[in-house]
Amino acid sequence: MKKNINQRKMSSVALPFLPGNAPNRQLGKERFHKSQHFNHSSGLPMLVASEKPGIGGELLFGQMIKPKYSVFPKEQGRDLPSWVAFDKKILCFEAFFQEAVPEAQHETYRIRKCKIYFHLEDDTIQVVEPEYKNSGIPQGTFIHRQRVPLPPPNDDCFYNIYHFNINQQMVLYSRTFTVIDCDSFTRNFLTKLGVILNNPATVPDDPYSKHREEIEKSMKPLRPYERCDTLKQFLEHDGKVLRFNCLWDDTESMFADPRELTLHYHLGDDTIEIMEINPANSGRDTVPKFLRRSKVPKNLVPVKQPGQTTDRTVLNVIASARQQKRYMLDSLKTGAVHDEFYKDRDLTLGGEVNVWGRRVIITDCDDFTKDYYRSKYGIEDFTPVVYKAPPAPIPERRVPPYNGFGSEEDSLSYCHRLLPKPPQKDFHKFMESDVINVLNFRAKMVTTNPDDMQRVFTISFFLSDDSISVFEQPKKNSGKIFGKFLKRGRVKKPGQELFKSEPSEYFKAQDLYVGATLCLSAVHFQVLDATEYTFSYMEQHAEEFPKANVGNILSKLRSLPEEKRSEIRAFLTLSDAGSTGFISYESLRGLLTGLGCGLSEHEVLVLGRSFSQRQQPEVDVGLMLAVAQDFLKKNHFEDFPHMDRAFRHCDQHKTGRLSTKETRTICKAVHLPLPEKLLASLLGKFADGDEIDYHALLAGINWLENNASPVLPEDRTSTPRRSLPSRVLSPNWSVSAQGPFPP
Repeated sequence: MKKNINQRKMSSVALPFLPGNAPNRQLGKERFHKSQHFNHSSGLPMLVASEKPGIGGELLFGQMIKPKYSVFPKEQGRDLPSWVAFDKKILCFEAFFQEAVPEAQHETYRIRKCKIYFHLEDDTIQVVEPEYKNSGIPQGTFIHRQRVPLPPPNDDCFYNIYHFNINQQMVLYSRTFTVIDCDSFTRNFLTKLGVILNNPATVPDDPYSKHREEIEKSMKPLRPYERCDTLKQFLEHDGKVLRFNCLWDDTESMFADPRELTLHYHLGDDTIEIMEINPANSGRDTVPKFLRRSKVPKNLVPVKQPGQTTDRTVLNVIASARQQKRYMLDSLKTGAVHDEFYKDRDLTLGGEVNVWGRRVIITDCDDFTKDYYRSKYGIEDFTPVVYKAPPAPIPERRVPPYNGFGSEEDSLSYCHRLLPKPPQKDFHKFMESDVINVLNFRAKMVTTNPDDMQRVFTISFFLSDDSISVFEQPKKNSGKIFGKFLKRGRVKKPGQELFKSEPSEYFKAQDLYVGATLCLSAVHFQVLDATEYTFSYMEQHAEEFPKANVGNILSKLRSLPEEKRSEIRAFLTLSDAGSTGFISYESLRGLLTGLGCGLSEHEVLVLGRSFSQRQQPEVDVGLMLAVAQDFLKKNHFEDFPHMDRAFRHCDQHKTGRLSTKETRTICKAVHLPLPEKLLASLLGKFADGDEIDYHALLAGINWLENNASPVLPEDRTSTPRRSLPSRVLSPNWSVSAQGPFPP
């Protein structure tokens, strides 16, 4: 027994405060700052924060920190700020307070109901009093949202969620509120926190409010007013209006005429409004409305005095001068007055509407009105009433003849408006055609003068504005001044009257073709030829140029008599003696011209271009090398050793051959001054498959070691030969249904 007592004494002895004998409270601590307790204010040192914590934010001995935010609920897991965790979460309590009413006759106190809102995010409180009708008291927000301090002596602290419960009193700014109930969200929230809620309380009766209710009940009549419910009609047909065209025949009165009206029937409340349509120059003042929106009675009755028409009638029971008058309600409504007003069923086409003594005839209606009557009443006949003669035809405005001053477009603008404007140009045509679309033709002058017969002209037609310019080509020792013969502008066709009302006709692009004769400024020109661009443009836009449409040309050939078609077949067979399938263009042109097929020179050219086969002559390699050396001499290119080293460097297998791509890359790298087409032709001539013998290429273009003969100007170009396949018009080809000569 003594041994156990000694062991207990030894175990109760405190261990020395040495490392390892006591837990280290600094483990895991990261904050070791000191809080600021003193500061200078107006130059004097003073204690500014007596409740601030100690080192690292730890509380001092006996110190308590007042919470700044709601203490419930404590978040589990991630620590979120209260303004995020409790955002838009509000507790709602119902309460009342008793207010004394001094110096009043009928009441000594007043019970005022209100709602208390507690915002969980920042512990703020808001008190709102509901507004009651005819209360005579300023109501609404009673206490604005703010943190409310506790009553003294704890006024240094604020209300939090601890202080709220049901059936208890709270003092908010010296006014005692009694909390009687809360909503379901508040009840569930407090229950989950473990708060035991009291039983709900009731609001005591307000003597004055009860007195007012008794007075209001006594003011109600014994039999309530009969209610006419028009809300359904308003909700279903609000904004729906029936529109009718009407006529008021007012010709019987002095200085009157038929008046056209527009009647609007509003389906939402069965009201009618009428507007008058005043034609131009009618001499009448325009008023906003002919009849304001109102109900129109069917029968014309005098205007009744105010109070004459009522919903209820009374009976005089006792009417004596000595006794007090007594009245009672007329349950049978013997004195009620019922007026009939126009409804939608009374408005029909051809019907009449008595608008306060004016006879208005309905003549027509709009589509919405027709659909409404068709769906509701099943009416299908909506024939309008014809009440006026058809309008007289507008007299034709004749344009005065051209007077010769300025252009015809400028003179015409003075007839269209008082303040003339310059004539508008076709901007879309200008943008589509652009200024580069110019058709050039070669022409000669049609004259008997031998000097003028040798002159050559170029006629340019600009598609952007249909203008024409003529330029004379220079010719040596002609004695003529070449250059601009006719400046650019639109040219009128000959044979038109000068002073006329109709606009003049100008030359168009379709009037210019090979073989055409034009009269430009009193000078006749015959079109001989055109540029390749002109032929190609006209063939690409064959729908605009009939002379270049191959389909139209073949249709003309198919329409020839059988004798001429047989003659053409025989000629083609004789011309193609070797059965090669081709004949010369000159032979075909002579055939079509001699037979008189009605084809112009341009159509024959288009036919030949469509079925021709052009053969490019074989270009001489020596000539190409001579031309290449000529380019290199003029550009002083002598860096052939550098090209040889570059070729050898790329030729790793030492075969003496490189691909076409590598050879072109080296030529571009050394800046070989040759045109792209000439370089491509040279590489094609020296290529064997996809490889090029670069030694032979260098030897051919090296003008320092292998100088070629000089190149003459006529050797730089070559003229391709053109032939026409005889199968175009041969019997074998004409067997097809699409051929020009069906069998």
